[in-house]
Amino acid sequence: MDSMTEPEGGRLFFRADTFNTEKGARRPPTGRTVHEPARDIPVHATCDVLVVGGGPAGTAAAIAAARMGADVILLERHNHLGGLSTGGLVIWIDRMSDWNGNHVIRGVAEELLARLPPGALAGPARAAWGSRDEATVAYWALRTSAFHGVVTHAPTLDPEWLKAVSLDLVQEAGAHPILHAWGVSPLVEDNRVTGCAFESKQGRRAILARVTVDATGDGDLYAAAGAPFNADVDARDIHSCMNTAWLFGGVDMPAFLRFRAETPEQFAAFMARGREKLRLFERAFVSWRDDVAVFMGPRLAGYSALDVDDITEVEIRSHRLMIEHLAFYRDNAPGFANAFLMLSAPQLGVRHARRMQGVASVLREHWDGRVRADEIGVSPSLSPKFANVSVPYGALVPAALDGLLAPGRHLACDATSHSFLREIPQCWLTGHAAGAAAALAVARGVAPRAVPIPELQSLLRKQGAFLQVAPMADRQVA
Repeated sequence: MDSMTEPEGGRLFFRADTFNTEKGARRPPTGRTVHEPARDIPVHATCDVLVVGGGPAGTAAAIAAARMGADVILLERHNHLGGLSTGGLVIWIDRMSDWNGNHVIRGVAEELLARLPPGALAGPARAAWGSRDEATVAYWALRTSAFHGVVTHAPTLDPEWLKAVSLDLVQEAGAHPILHAWGVSPLVEDNRVTGCAFESKQGRRAILARVTVDATGDGDLYAAAGAPFNADVDARDIHSCMNTAWLFGGVDMPAFLRFRAETPEQFAAFMARGREKLRLFERAFVSWRDDVAVFMGPRLAGYSALDVDDITEVEIRSHRLMIEHLAFYRDNAPGFANAFLMLSAPQLGVRHARRMQGVASVLREHWDGRVRADEIGVSPSLSPKFANVSVPYGALVPAALDGLLAPGRHLACDATSHSFLREIPQCWLTGHAAGAAAALAVARGVAPRAVPIPELQSLLRKQGAFLQVAPMADRQVA
């Protein structure tokens, strides 16, 4: 798994192999424009809560809001839900337990994993979470579930089953998904978002909503609506990188893991040969099955998730690297002689594009165990030397823009905290809170920024979320 370090100044914590590459030739800008005439857009539907983006944050938001009785529409540009956790093949789910083994990311996240059938989820048993037993740690460290000498709740899963259970929970809650529909432009009146225009095979249409949840992952709606954001990254940090992940089938991962664990010098030589041969070279990781390997890189630095030429080049490079890795692993890696191309991710692996400027923010200095008064969830920290991190509701609320909430990897935080707040479990956590808050805002007839925090916290607890803030003592929610 990727290493975590803290150099001088404390800026960089999460590191792994990142690769800078020279960009290919690009067509020069034309400098020309064309005029698009004004037009009336058909209103496809109206609703209480519109969730734009069906990734982890959007899925959780739609479920939470619909369970509170809101009329919810979930708009998704792909043919599935789950985002990077499914279509992006980010199938190892980072830590949902803290360094003491406490299960802190719960609620909708816990439900989704609990609905997966036997064989679709691989990870340590509950009794092992927090274990520091050397043999147990060594076993799970090879299987992406133990870090810094501690076993964690960080399972790997079957992405197709997660697609299925995500859709099931959304529809069972009463939300209405619309697939193959790309939310492209927020509708804004008097600094308040009132819905979104989207593109589909029916052309441009609109959905009007009382509250809109920007779960695009890149902050596309709040940026287009004029909300300020940050985009600074550290090129040495993997959150600045992009790549397309892939799966190889027909492998013997136990044989490869024995090679890695029992002959470390030979494994190091294998990695060195791979870097010499391919330069952009990635390790194989376990999946939910012993005969399937997942490759989460090579991570390509220096590209922007907001530049169509950049993301096209990343896709092309990643697919070429997949073919090159197959040949090299077949010839050199134990357990890979019969490997075959199984699947390249249909969604590009984007880690960072924008981070909103919110009413509140998660900053490096907040990793000291403080509990935010408007806490809506708890994230494990990056290493055992830091306390759990309290996530505030204000990090989902734009500093000035009304009618919109922004959970997921584009929430308000600094670049260092983004290293973990962008992960799948944290997106489930913040999406769950945003959905509950959006429904509560509709029910109370207030703007999202005016949602009564104690009532929101009580509702999140009732939906299974874990919070550190003291509950309202014996108070009833109206």
